[in-house]
Amino acid sequence: MLKKDLIANNPLGVLTADAKGNEVSQRMGLVISRPGVGKTAILVQIALDNMLQGKQVMHVSVGKNIEKTKSWYDDIINDITAGAKVEDVEAVKFEIIRNRMIMTFNNSTFSRPKLEERLNDLIQQDIFRPSCLVIDGLDFAKIGRQLLEDIRDMQKTKGMNIWFSAVCHRDDQGQQEAGSNDLPAALQENAELFDTVLMLQSDSQGDGKIFLNIIKDNTGCVEPGRSLRLDPTSMVVWG
Repeated sequence: MLKKDLIANNPLGVLTADAKGNEVSQRMGLVISRPGVGKTAILVQIALDNMLQGKQVMHVSVGKNIEKTKSWYDDIINDITAGAKVEDVEAVKFEIIRNRMIMTFNNSTFSRPKLEERLNDLIQQDIFRPSCLVIDGLDFAKIGRQLLEDIRDMQKTKGMNIWFSAVCHRDDQGQQEAGSNDLPAALQENAELFDTVLMLQSDSQGDGKIFLNIIKDNTGCVEPGRSLRLDPTSMVVWG
């Protein structure tokens, strides 16, 4: 029951299916924000939604260790299951561990060939078959467009959902309206490679509120311009 409730009540479920109710199983998405605002927390919540639906997710952590990544999952899980029965929480944790694999890379060594080699080894040996990848920590300022094109091609070839995180700076963030043309200037040149773009922004009034703004979505799941609110302490999406 707890698992079903978590799936049904997850505000990020708006990204799961299009207006006709068809599941969106192929997408390249991007979560952007200023440093330290909560990109990893959003990627973890996207990953958890997939895991709880029985889908296998590979979390690719670039420049971070496995324990740090696990701690993000632990913190989010503890928050969204607060007050639930211990046995129900343990069942949810089991489901998550069963459907999660964390893989680490250095920024200098991350590439499609290396990622795909590891991925293919797992699939061919029938160890793990992810339908979703989240790639966290990749430094967009140090990579070229070719790498993103390579990952995009891999995403289409394998028929997967792949989500990235990227940093934008205060000068890049204005009051964005809907549409890919309103991406920060530093990301404009790669905008067409992404089907969905989410931006984390603090409220302009300075009252501590944080919003997840959907500024682009070509999958038919949700109209660009919609905003979801986050708990500023836990970074869990409220809706």
